[in-house]
Amino acid sequence: MFLPFSPSFMSSRRSFDSLSEDEILALAIGAEEEDSRIYLAYADNLRDRYPASAKVFEDMAEVEQAHKNMLIEMFRSRFGELIPLIRREHVRGFYSRKPDWLVRNLPLEEVRQQAQVMEDQAYRFYTEAAKRVSDASTRRLLGDLALAEQGHEEIARTLGEKHVGAETKKEEDDAAHRQFILTYVQPGLAGLMDGSVSTLAPIFAAAFATQDTWSTFLIGLSASVGAGISMGFTEAAHDDGRISGRGSPVKRGLASGVMTAIGGLGHALPYLIPHFWTATMLAVVVVFVELWAIAFIQNRYMETPFTRAVMQVVLGGSLVLAAGIIIGHG
Repeated sequence: MFLPFSPSFMSSRRSFDSLSEDEILALAIGAEEEDSRIYLAYADNLRDRYPASAKVFEDMAEVEQAHKNMLIEMFRSRFGELIPLIRREHVRGFYSRKPDWLVRNLPLEEVRQQAQVMEDQAYRFYTEAAKRVSDASTRRLLGDLALAEQGHEEIARTLGEKHVGAETKKEEDDAAHRQFILTYVQPGLAGLMDGSVSTLAPIFAAAFATQDTWSTFLIGLSASVGAGISMGFTEAAHDDGRISGRGSPVKRGLASGVMTAIGGLGHALPYLIPHFWTATMLAVVVVFVELWAIAFIQNRYMETPFTRAVMQVVLGGSLVLAAGIIIGHG
């Protein structure tokens, strides 16, 4: 089938096959109007950070409005003034759109991808609709609409070249990358470092002091979850992102909190293995994997020289690990 279907038990929705010609045209009118409003929402979201791309989506919204007006005139000429009230959500198998609050703060590249998906879905809708009617005039009408939607991709490319040159696009992409670093990578990396390193001493001290794998796991679990909650709330509370430009405090808090918990749980989970030395050897291996991963992320995203990152993270983590083992033996 050409589009994802809603669950079959949703009997309140009409099947696409049951729509009459005027209903198909009314559905298209509503879809064009909704897409225009989505593009305006994209433009409003991007205006402060990426004004050139915002202008592209404003112009695309105008194109959708123009097509809607053409559809209305077509409907009037064939069916009169009363347009049936039928929307995407009324039809099984019709492509859906995310609500505004889910698309309001999407990254720039994802917004571009969403727009491409929207145009492709609309084209496939009109192409499939043209196959499902027998009336020659309706088939011709739907074919024209399919060609119009197929042309939207060229319109989007043209508008992009008009408003977003290669240099401007690179600047906007660089700004989006920096925002990704500030909102997700930096807090997540800080959390991973804190979770991986700060829990080493208590987990391995408990392991060697008790040689009880289950107790060690519980200590590691509590330390990891507690550290994750603490780091998450600290990251979210200390900076609202307005002045620093680091982005949503909720997103940063989640990135920091989740990665902190993961950092600690990595070397706590091996202690689910009942055999102490097997669990400990596996935990040590996991520790060094975590430390090398931190060094890689620092080098890849934070542009820290790899040798320096290794010295800071691996050497420091090894010292903390050794301290925990020594304390546990004492």
